[in-house]
Amino acid sequence: MKDDVVVLASDSLHGRQTGTPYEIMAANYIADRFKNIGLEPKGTNGYFQEFSFIDKSDPHGKVTYVSKAEDSTTTGTNVIGFLNNNAENTIVIGAHYDHLGMGIEGSLYRGETPQIHNGADDNASGVAAMLHLAAGLKNKDTNNNYLFIAFSGEEMGLLGSNYFVKNPTIDLKKVDYMLNMDMVGRLNKEKSIAVYGVGTSPIFKQVLFAYKGDLKVTENESGVGPSDHTSFYLMDIPVLHFFTGQHEDYHKPSDDSDKLNYEGMETITQYILSIITELNDDGKLAFRKTKNESEEVPAFKVTLGVVPDYLFSGKGMRIDGVSEDKPAQKAGMQKGDVVIKMGDYEVSDMMSYMKSLGKFEKGNTTQVTIKRNDSTLVLNVTF
Repeated sequence: MKDDVVVLASDSLHGRQTGTPYEIMAANYIADRFKNIGLEPKGTNGYFQEFSFIDKSDPHGKVTYVSKAEDSTTTGTNVIGFLNNNAENTIVIGAHYDHLGMGIEGSLYRGETPQIHNGADDNASGVAAMLHLAAGLKNKDTNNNYLFIAFSGEEMGLLGSNYFVKNPTIDLKKVDYMLNMDMVGRLNKEKSIAVYGVGTSPIFKQVLFAYKGDLKVTENESGVGPSDHTSFYLMDIPVLHFFTGQHEDYHKPSDDSDKLNYEGMETITQYILSIITELNDDGKLAFRKTKNESEEVPAFKVTLGVVPDYLFSGKGMRIDGVSEDKPAQKAGMQKGDVVIKMGDYEVSDMMSYMKSLGKFEKGNTTQVTIKRNDSTLVLNVTF
């Protein structure tokens, strides 16, 4: 896995931006790895599935796919390999391989000189884990086939996975479930991992906790989230998404291969293999719709200027990073602080934090109550 990350996150690939020659170089590398592992090509052109779209400056705007690449379009390339066990159903295992190039929209780098965003954790780590799983599943757990997809266009709005589910190269009705890995390279000392989509099939929860070992699993029921599993959930396919958490190098040029926890990646892939093995003789899993938390989140008029700790399972919202010159920093908040109240609103978890944030407007001043180690502090925040 380290070898794969080092190649994919090297400066020579210039950040693997969708639609660039450097993305094609990364796609060719992944296709070669698929071939060497022994996977069959399952794209529309060998291992490749190209899709062209009109690039929207608004990342939340509706993308327009077009049938033919023209001057005003961008072309992305999914890379798809198939492990055929001649089974009735197929498990999809995916990870996006595109990143931010020299710093396209979404970059959190604030320097004046453009720099390569190597995206080692985001998401060379997920691709390397996917390749490791592909090799590990040869002649193992053969009651399903396996379709491995390296998605393009994730950073621009889940474009590659969205295109695939609308233009699948296998029968989607035969897909048992989908596993997604996005940022799995930074397992911390507490061995905390977030798993999303736990509510999308009734069987998932018991299996996840039966095989977690010493991993500390933070579960999220929803099948909707900011990665490619969402595209499959919206097609009524059970999904699980694995994520080791945000960090200060996220979407910055400093997300490099020497900062990854490769032993942690091995732990995570063995955990995923155990889940696959346990489900191997369970037949086609039942799908269940979940309450999608993202639909309940209000539109924000203000920001606190912090990176939340998505792996925190205690009461409140723990801060994993504080942005320069934003309200939180000006109020004296620090990494590790836990927000437990904003104004009159109690903060018990991430959702209540976001709901309370949505109550404020620019120019408002309020008191924010935080826990710092064993102390409780009340800070004045102006948005």
